Amino acid sequence: MQEWTGLLPAFPLAGFVLLVLSRGRMPRGIAGVIGAGSVGLSFLLALTIAIGVLNNGGQAYTTVLWQWMQVGDFAPGFSFYVDGLTLVMILVISGVGFLIHLYATAYMADDPGFARFFSYMNLFVAAMLVLVLADNLLLLYLGWEGVGLCSYLLIGFWYDKPENGYAARKAFVVTRVGDTSMAIGLFLLFSQLGTLNIQQMLMLAPQQWSVGSGIAVAASALLLGGAVGKSAQLPLQTWLPDAMAGPTPISALIHAATMVTAGVYLIARTHVLFELAPSVQLLVAFIGLATLLMSGFTALTQTDIKRILAYSTISQIGYMFLALGVGAWSAAVFHLMTHAFFKALLFLAAGTVILSLHHEQDIFRMGAMRRRLPVSFWCFLVGSAALTALPFTSGFYSKDEILLAALGQEHYGMLLWTGGVLGAFLTALYSFRLVFVVFFGRDRHQGSSHGEDHAHAAVMEAMSPVMFFPLLLLGLLALGGGFIHVPVDTVFGAVHEEVHASQFLHALMILIPIFGVVIAWGVYGSASYQKAGEHLRERLLAAPIGRRAYRFWFSGWGMDALYQWLFVNPFMVLARLNRKDAVDQIYGWVAQAARVGNSVVVMLQTGNLRWYAISLVGGMVLVIGLGVWR
Repeated sequence: MQEWTGLLPAFPLAGFVLLVLSRGRMPRGIAGVIGAGSVGLSFLLALTIAIGVLNNGGQAYTTVLWQWMQVGDFAPGFSFYVDGLTLVMILVISGVGFLIHLYATAYMADDPGFARFFSYMNLFVAAMLVLVLADNLLLLYLGWEGVGLCSYLLIGFWYDKPENGYAARKAFVVTRVGDTSMAIGLFLLFSQLGTLNIQQMLMLAPQQWSVGSGIAVAASALLLGGAVGKSAQLPLQTWLPDAMAGPTPISALIHAATMVTAGVYLIARTHVLFELAPSVQLLVAFIGLATLLMSGFTALTQTDIKRILAYSTISQIGYMFLALGVGAWSAAVFHLMTHAFFKALLFLAAGTVILSLHHEQDIFRMGAMRRRLPVSFWCFLVGSAALTALPFTSGFYSKDEILLAALGQEHYGMLLWTGGVLGAFLTALYSFRLVFVVFFGRDRHQGSSHGEDHAHAAVMEAMSPVMFFPLLLLGLLALGGGFIHVPVDTVFGAVHEEVHASQFLHALMILIPIFGVVIAWGVYGSASYQKAGEHLRERLLAAPIGRRAYRFWFSGWGMDALYQWLFVNPFMVLARLNRKDAVDQIYGWVAQAARVGNSVVVMLQTGNLRWYAISLVGGMVLVIGLGVWR
């Protein structure tokens, strides 16, 4: 199996090359087969490799494809490292990625950029696989930047709309802040340890650094900066909601199942460094807690179906950071996997709703969709139940592990647990608010005629199985994914100590999300929603404090405005003051001096030999006179 590992990213990379070389002239059927089939081949290979590794007792191995470069003693290779953590990541990336690609062949069928879309998607999957397979941080950084580039291309896929281009640039610039932090961290690690090979680095770091040493804290904090940017955590989370400008399959792939989990993977892969910096590790937990609460409140106020799911993604990544921060490495990876299942399911189900309503995304212009799109309704309901962590869903088992691990934190356990449970309540509230508004109540769609909308919905439900097979399979995984064993015990060494909470706390962890669902039903889903629910909302928004809180939460807690005030406005003032560019003026002066000198020289070039002879003799007399005088 080792010699086949290099083919994992090679298949989608080959698909990208073929689609690009076709320049959009390839028939859509063939382009779809290449786009989805290349990722499907990677999944089959990943499954084969996983079976082989697990049958071999989970023994890790390294495959060296070629030496990348050599500068002195620095000789990074194009080498792949496969262990339990790698297996989880490649199976999620290629498996969920294949289902999304398959779904997209129908979703994007009428788009004129069909081949270009799949070329970008293939390149993204190839870069993501390189990221998680890399045995050294330099190669990982290559994949890291690759997914950043593809994210820019995919978010701005419909580039004819200026707002899409803005969203793509925003994602690119904001994540570059984290990427710069990560790059500085790599420089620091290499200067101190002499290697960027991950396994060697994790072995050398405890030998050379003591727990809490300044170098360990600095290196971990710089890597955390990269993880925060890519995984959309505070304070660099503002790019993700705007990234919903891309087509829905892109939202499912990049912003639910793969790219946003890269930061979680980075911290988990370099966990030894964070264990050497307890203060930074605790910071990871509090960043996750603050992010999940902030995004939970914000999701309650959104009206765009994809932005609600985007904020829920930020929140769930916050749970993963919370787990990483308390040392529950396996719980974080477990939730990463289950989240990929139910969040991809939610985005794809949302895509069918959006498509059936002629690309309408405002949830308050939907309603009664459960009768028109029954398959989508049940899939969305399953995904929301898993997101809410209702019992017997995959999200219940993974989030339960995280909350118990948070409770076991030595100094701040109860605070972290309480915040996590409050986040679970908010998750239930905004998730089922979405379910009840979209799929229950009255039909509020203001598009075409009622009969035409029903006919279009009927077409949606009867559409090719390539659109609904991924939904059904992801629905099964969202339900039963909690029973999948995550083979990471040998990766993280000693298993996190199990915390035994009281029956009362266990009951609270189960009942509080259910209570959130009940409240959502009372406000948005009951038969009296038309009167009582709307009346309650109007009363809350009529109160000054309610109106201010709503606006504050709706704006994402004012983070965009804060950055506008802190960074953008000062930069624009400096740009206006420096409109003529002082640096360019310095070089302008140099050029002007050269022109003046040239004009003087031109004046001396008269072509008169007597003048030249007199000048030569005069110069010689001057030089000799100076020499005698000295």
